[in-house]
Amino acid sequence: MPLHSYAGARGPLTAEESVLRDRLASHVRKLAGGIGERNIAHYASLVAAGEYLETALTTESCSVKSQTFSVDGKAVRNLEIQIKGSRLSRENVIVGAHYDSAPGTPGADDNASGVAAILELARLLKSSKPGRTIRLVLFVNEEPPYFQTGQMGSLVYARRLRQENVAVTSMLSLETIGYYSDSKGSQHYPPGLASLYPDTGNFIGFVGDVGSRPLVQRAIKAFRESAEFPSEAVAAPSELTGIGWSDHWSFWQAGYQGVMVTDTAPFRYPYYHKAPDKPEELDYDRMARVVGGLQKVILKLANE
Repeated sequence: MPLHSYAGARGPLTAEESVLRDRLASHVRKLAGGIGERNIAHYASLVAAGEYLETALTTESCSVKSQTFSVDGKAVRNLEIQIKGSRLSRENVIVGAHYDSAPGTPGADDNASGVAAILELARLLKSSKPGRTIRLVLFVNEEPPYFQTGQMGSLVYARRLRQENVAVTSMLSLETIGYYSDSKGSQHYPPGLASLYPDTGNFIGFVGDVGSRPLVQRAIKAFRESAEFPSEAVAAPSELTGIGWSDHWSFWQAGYQGVMVTDTAPFRYPYYHKAPDKPEELDYDRMARVVGGLQKVILKLANE
């Protein structure tokens, strides 16, 4: 992969990063603490989460579009904002995160962390005037029982893009980005990868299938050029355990390249899909550094 993972010391957060940290923490606490478990089985909370996200985006003067569809007789929706491109407006960079949580969990890392990042990226990017159009999308129904089914929100969205012949040059799925550890042995991997990567879970990962290798390379290169934060990347067969465990999978099905940005979830986080996945388990300082780096990655993908 291009360049090398950052291995230097972490300095103090800048004033801007400190503001970002506090805002990320506030979103996670609202979603995973105030609203809690949010899915079809807890439908009122799922609706409340969507309303919170829409309000947060409109507060930043973003125009929110909803893609509503029916699941088990209940209306659910994806939410999207667009930052129009100035030169290549018909080409799209899509960055998404799912806002539902798995059954039995309040879903702080999975995936209020990714959702909080989308909300803050909207604030940071809204006035950026990118070359390509940037779409920030919040997906419903990523978790079981809808995972990798026709009722998965991101698959509904990606299929619509393909039906409308929308050009997508890049797709990033922000999936569990809030948990880090400096302890040796804290990081685990699917079979066959452990000998190739570090055993300390202090990095952010960029994960794609073989067909998405060009995007994996571009994204990790942009991150390493922009952020002083450890990072690792892999482009592997989609059959490998965990490679397709997020909304980027849906874009593969529609013929687009997609990459998951992740703390690696169950390969590091002890509370993945468990009741203790609460806001206090996350590292908001490191989240802020990651999101700041992603802001620059997205702009590079939109302008290259």
